[in-house]
Amino acid sequence: MGNIRLMNPRLGLNLHRNHWPTAPALKAHEAAGFAWVQVHTPPWPMLCGRERTRLHARALRRVLDTTGLRLILHGPDDLVAGAPKQDRAFEGLLDYAYEARADLVAVHALNIPLGDRERAAAEERSLEQLVGRARELGVLLALENLAPVYPSSPRICHDPLAVRDLVRRLDSPAAGMLFDVGHAHITGKLDTLKRCLGDVVLFHVHDNLGARLNGLEAPGVDPLRLDLHLSPGAGSLPWHRVAPLLRERNAPLMLEIEPTHRPGLITLAETASQVLLATPAMSSPRHLAAGTEARGEDVVTVSPPGR
Repeated sequence: MGNIRLMNPRLGLNLHRNHWPTAPALKAHEAAGFAWVQVHTPPWPMLCGRERTRLHARALRRVLDTTGLRLILHGPDDLVAGAPKQDRAFEGLLDYAYEARADLVAVHALNIPLGDRERAAAEERSLEQLVGRARELGVLLALENLAPVYPSSPRICHDPLAVRDLVRRLDSPAAGMLFDVGHAHITGKLDTLKRCLGDVVLFHVHDNLGARLNGLEAPGVDPLRLDLHLSPGAGSLPWHRVAPLLRERNAPLMLEIEPTHRPGLITLAETASQVLLATPAMSSPRHLAAGTEARGEDVVTVSPPGR
């Protein structure tokens, strides 16, 4: 019991997309102090098969029920609404979230080349219908701003304000913004965080070396990759400017850290609490009841409609 950390109600950790969550792994996350876990769904063609989708989601829920962790699902990276097969898969994603009892579902939106207005309009028309279905199921969609993994042509989703504006046009309690601070650092858009804050329901948190325009290198990392997913403080992101804004908006802080660059779970949880939330590390479970009452404003409540 002496090794169990106080669960910070805002902190979460992403499970690598190729890993199935086992009870021991999830319990280790929980014991380190994380309150949320993010799990990736199967590829979008698999989501078109409803029975397999539900089987997978129910298996996920069974293993999560061995812990007190709250679930964030991450939809397939390449799933973009606006075409018949993709829309069917998106509906499968919503069914998956309902069966797995996810609090939030992270999805990529506007992952479309600049200037392709027809494709962007088709996606928006589909999303208008899909958020209605999400609301019926009690599912909350979080639309994410993206960044290139390697240097490449810009896309609409690289501008957080474009994603925010889409969320506002959808105008639904079943849709909010996922602000990815690491992606915004790569695209030079960190200054938009304050303007997006009111629409954010989820943050993705990780570090990198920005756009690396001057060939910036670091020991042990890919010399060309932009989206490095380092631990906070291991890159060049100005956390002293970002952290106060993250504290201002009471939404989950999901750490997306590449496993090869990740410190131990306890070290990661305590460092993140200190850097992002200015919260001293606490290791005794005796702090739990008193600490939660004393910091009532820190408790995260994400309540999708109809749940």
